[in-house]
Amino acid sequence: MDHFDDIPEQALDWHLAGRGAALATVVETWGSAPRRIGSQLAISGTGEMAGSVSGGCVEGAVVTEALEALETGAPRMLEYGVSDGDAFAVGLACGGTIRVLVQPVGTAFPPELLEKLVAARAARKAVAVISSSEGVAQEVTGEGQEERLRLDRSGFDEAGRFIAVQTPPLRLLVVGAVHIAQALVPMARLAGFAATVIDPRDSFATPERFPDTRLINDWPDEVIAEQPMDLRTALVLLTHDPKLDDPALIAGLRSDAFYIGALGSTRTHAKRQERMRSEGFAEEDLARIHGPVGLDIGAANPAEIAVAILAQMVQALRRGA
Repeated sequence: MDHFDDIPEQALDWHLAGRGAALATVVETWGSAPRRIGSQLAISGTGEMAGSVSGGCVEGAVVTEALEALETGAPRMLEYGVSDGDAFAVGLACGGTIRVLVQPVGTAFPPELLEKLVAARAARKAVAVISSSEGVAQEVTGEGQEERLRLDRSGFDEAGRFIAVQTPPLRLLVVGAVHIAQALVPMARLAGFAATVIDPRDSFATPERFPDTRLINDWPDEVIAEQPMDLRTALVLLTHDPKLDDPALIAGLRSDAFYIGALGSTRTHAKRQERMRSEGFAEEDLARIHGPVGLDIGAANPAEIAVAILAQMVQALRRGA
């Protein structure tokens, strides 16, 4: 899991280890803010950080405020805009304005609620953390927040409560431990995806070729049957081999995966579509397959193809393309 996406887990670990922890969450933005509403930063009692609320502009100031909040146990609402005196130190150089809610774990964010949140994320369930107008976390639930969860949209409700949407961590399943996968996996990790590479060929899917990556040496259809794809899952097929790609593709088309991409030329993709038609899939199903995979940027080598694939994944995630 990427360190930009395991923020609640990191905060809970720090708290349970007796090191103290606070969660800082962007609750409002105006103008050209660098991070979206709901973005989070976890701060330990010794000043360690995980995540981001501004891309680096005001993190230092937020850490100072969080350490003070840990001393008092009370939540804090902070606001940062352009600082005339020292914009790069405690202001937003981009010209925007943000409000940040700081909640010490143990007081303003009860540990049992944080544990419930972490458990929901582990189960890949979308939930909302509801905080009172005073800034105290009160509930972790999915009930009554269906529209916000569907849109992944945090914000204040009519009662002045802040609703922080927590969607499951992004996941990438790559079928085929090939050169493109070697470039794609670390890039995707930086973008917040937890990547799994699936390939039954032992000589391809090795720790030497894919360091710090979850590798599964098995047939894709068997693996995918054990971990169904959801709305936070992307599937990328890179083997060119129908024996490997097609079973995974069939599973993907029957799932809620937000992105399905398959490597191959236009001619290869046309043959792939014919095989899927013979499996009973309709044209709207086939339209979900991005093939040839990746945005058309004229990519000419594995790294460039990986950039094109990741860009298309993000486009599908953020725009529903």
